[in-house]
Amino acid sequence: MGGAAGAAADGPADGRWHEVRSRGARRRGRAYSRGMTATAPQLRHDRLVAPDVLRGVAVAAMLVAHAMPLVPSARTGVVGFLAWNVNDLASPLFALVMGMSAALVLARPGASPGRVLLRNAIRGAVLVALGVWLETWGSWIAIVLQYLGVVLVLGTPLLLLRSRTIAALAAVLALAAGPVNAAVAAAASGSPLALWLFTGPSYRATNLLPFFLLGALLLRHGAQRDRLLPVLAAVAVVAYPVRPLVALLLGVESPSGSLPDTLHDLGLVLLAYVAVVLSTTSRSPAVQRLLVPLRAIGTLALSVYVLQVALVAALARAGLGYSADTPLAALALVLGLCAAAVLWWRFLGAGPVERLTARLTGLVPR
Repeated sequence: MGGAAGAAADGPADGRWHEVRSRGARRRGRAYSRGMTATAPQLRHDRLVAPDVLRGVAVAAMLVAHAMPLVPSARTGVVGFLAWNVNDLASPLFALVMGMSAALVLARPGASPGRVLLRNAIRGAVLVALGVWLETWGSWIAIVLQYLGVVLVLGTPLLLLRSRTIAALAAVLALAAGPVNAAVAAAASGSPLALWLFTGPSYRATNLLPFFLLGALLLRHGAQRDRLLPVLAAVAVVAYPVRPLVALLLGVESPSGSLPDTLHDLGLVLLAYVAVVLSTTSRSPAVQRLLVPLRAIGTLALSVYVLQVALVAALARAGLGYSADTPLAALALVLGLCAAAVLWWRFLGAGPVERLTARLTGLVPR
C-alpha cells in the first residue's frame, strides 16, 4: 500500500515533466501562472497531498468494508450495494497510489534508480512478511499486503521505462491477466508465489499491477485540473457498468480478476481519482480543511491496516461478525480507528509501522 511506497517528490520518472511545464509557461504566460495557483494547494514542501488523500480514501473504504460483517442485515439493498462497491475500490486504489508514490520517489532530484529499486524491494519484502503474519491472526479480513508487496517489487523496475511503454504494458496486463490466471489455476500450482501472482481467491498481483502502472502514469501527467479529468470521468462511466451488463446479458457472474471485473474496478478507481484531484486543487479553505483527516489517515495507512486486523481478530474471537448486528462495534472500528489515526498524525507524525519500514529502507546507503 501507499505507506510502503516511500516519500513523495515533485516530478516524473522520465525527467520530462519540468521541461514540458517550462515550455507551457512560455506559451501561456499569465494563464499558466493562474493554473499553477489553482493546483498549489496540493504542495506541502516536497510532498504532494493528492496521493495521501487517495490513500486515505482507500483506507476509509477498507475500514467500511471490513466492518460490514458486524452489521450483516445491511449487506443487502442500497447500503449493501454501496458497501460492496466500497469493498471493490480499496485494493486497486491502494495499488494505484503505490504506483504514484514509487514514481514520485524515482522523480526526486538526484534519485538513484538502483537505490530506489533496492529500497522498494525491501518495502515489498516487509509487506509480504507482514501480510503472511497477519493471516495467522484469525480475522475475517482477506489480507492484501503480500500481494501489494509483490506488485511493488515487480512494478518499480517497469517505471524506468517510457510512459508509452508503461501504458502499453498496463493495457496488455489488464487484458491478459484473466486468461493467464485461469491457465495457472488449471495447472494446480499451490505455491505461495503462484497464489500471490495468479491464483489468489481475492487478490492477484497480475490484476493489481495495471493499477500500479496507471498510478505512475497519472503522477507523471500531474494531479491537476485539465482536459484529462473529464476524459477519465467518461472512461469511468463507460467501464464501471461492464460487469453488471455482462451478468445481465449472459446470465453469468464475471469471476474475480476477469476483464469485466477489472473494468468495474477501473471505473471506481478513476471516479475516486477525479473526485480527489478536484478536491485537492480546490481554492476553498473549507474543502482543504475537510481533506486533512483523509490525508492523516493516508499517511498512517500501514499502521492503521495492522491495527484494524488486530481489532477484527479480537472481535472474531469474541464471537462477533456475520451473526447478529452490532452497529456500535462497526462504528467503533471505522470511526475509532480514523480518529486515532488523525490524533497520532497530529501529535506524533509518522505511524510506528511506517517508521520501522523507513528504518529498514534507510539501511540502503544514499
